[in-house]
Amino acid sequence: MSSPKAKPAPLPEDTSIGGYRIMRRLAAGGFGVVYLALDRDGQQVAIKEYLPASLATRAQGELQPQVAPEKLSLYRLGLKSFFEEGRALAQIAHSSVVTVLNFFRENDTVYMVMNYLEGASLQEFIVTARSLKQDKVFRESTIRSLFDEILRGLRVVHQHKMLHLDIKPANVFVTDDNRAVMIDFGAAREVLSKEGNFTRPMYTPGFAAPEMYRRDSALGPWTDIYAIGACMFACMHGYPPTEAPQRQTKDKMALSLQKLRGVYSDNLIELVEWCMALNPLDRPQSVFALQKELSREGERRYTRLSMAEKMRLQLDTFVSDAKKTIIKPTVPAATGMRPK
Repeated sequence: MSSPKAKPAPLPEDTSIGGYRIMRRLAAGGFGVVYLALDRDGQQVAIKEYLPASLATRAQGELQPQVAPEKLSLYRLGLKSFFEEGRALAQIAHSSVVTVLNFFRENDTVYMVMNYLEGASLQEFIVTARSLKQDKVFRESTIRSLFDEILRGLRVVHQHKMLHLDIKPANVFVTDDNRAVMIDFGAAREVLSKEGNFTRPMYTPGFAAPEMYRRDSALGPWTDIYAIGACMFACMHGYPPTEAPQRQTKDKMALSLQKLRGVYSDNLIELVEWCMALNPLDRPQSVFALQKELSREGERRYTRLSMAEKMRLQLDTFVSDAKKTIIKPTVPAATGMRPK
């Protein structure tokens, strides 16, 4: 069995690029590496380097990525998209959208310089909150104010004829001074997935709209709106929703949301259902339409489930959990063995 390909090495600490000094690696994903760096005035910035792990390699201590000749055209296509994304983001000034201070080419790749944010991702908050095992993962007022802020930023992004294409709790950053900021746009990822012969989906399961799995589908504001609905769902449920391809086979979304009746208002539950409609035409077609609905605070109704309905839901959950237990391997996965 062949071993998995090693990830390209990050830039060495203390490397100087474009007038910035690399301090350390902050994060790495399939499409790039984010570093903490200092500018000429000693101010902290975050620098994102375009470095798709599926197309490029880089040895420890090296600066330049190595790309196989047959992957070069795809690498350059993603590079161009990443550069254009930086240029477009640099024109957006909104507190809920990551600020791009500079972007430049060096070492046969592109670097995007952004303001360095201190705080934690929404994903980290969800994991902490669900561990408390309370009825509500977050209070409804918290969810409404958080997404009101995010939607203000997303509306500006869409007005600039851009899409985010990778909205998920890990890409919503809550700063120490209580701002919600969208980070890590997915334009380069989108270009590469449409062009390359990738065998695995390049999206985060549960947050990607169904049309992102099909090459011939039109993407638009409705695609980001699906992801917003999925993020709201995660804030209410504590876990991501079922991924779109599975939902198209057997959709349990209504059942999952039904369990939240009485915990969250009918209005919020219906809003999530609207955003996460499998058919793009059944979703809000613009951020403005969604904002209008989200701000209708006066219409909060709570459906109190009858005892019979609660018992039915509990029974459904029990049956579903029992099925999971039945198909669980009885031999520890670490041994590499599987039950016969």
